[in-house]
Amino acid sequence: MTSSEVLSMYENIAGLTNQMAAAARMGDLDRLSQLEGQCATEARATASGVPALNGGQRLRKIDLLKQILANDREIRDVTDPWMNSVPGMARQ
Repeated sequence: MTSSEVLSMYENIAGLTNQMAAAARMGDLDRLSQLEGQCATEARATASGVPALNGGQRLRKIDLLKQILANDREIRDVTDPWMNSVPGMARQ
């Protein structure tokens, strides 16, 4: 995987998690689930490892990771109350 491919992958994941956050805000759990599957598929590429990035590319990756984590937090803020109200679905 090249450094350009690494950044492209993280940009795709950031875009998907942004769409997931929007779906969660709208209460569109079907769309959220669909996007979650796409995101998981995209993230599988990291299982084989990704090359280290330097300079501006490294900073871009850090920015993308921060976006992904912020989107994840927003998704959890919206979905956790619902998940905790469904028997057997409480997050650990």
